[in-house]
Amino acid sequence: MTSADARVVVLSRPGCHLCADACTVVATVAADLGVGWEERDITASPDDMREYWDKIPVTLVDGVQVDFWRVSEARLRAALG
Repeated sequence: MTSADARVVVLSRPGCHLCADACTVVATVAADLGVGWEERDITASPDDMREYWDKIPVTLVDGVQVDFWRVSEARLRAALG
């Protein structure tokens, strides 16, 4: 599920298998907690490419980076309170 009111954002890029894994974890946690999330393609933004190209997937909660490369379900749940 994605939402315009997303608390969780997964920064990704096409063809990234770690990004697909991250989205699976985020989708599960978000559904369990009733939280909105969205996936954002960094290739659509030069600023995102500069900032995150070597860290994807990056998981943000309320705009704060929680994880990169791999998503920890426990850390994500803790960040969401």
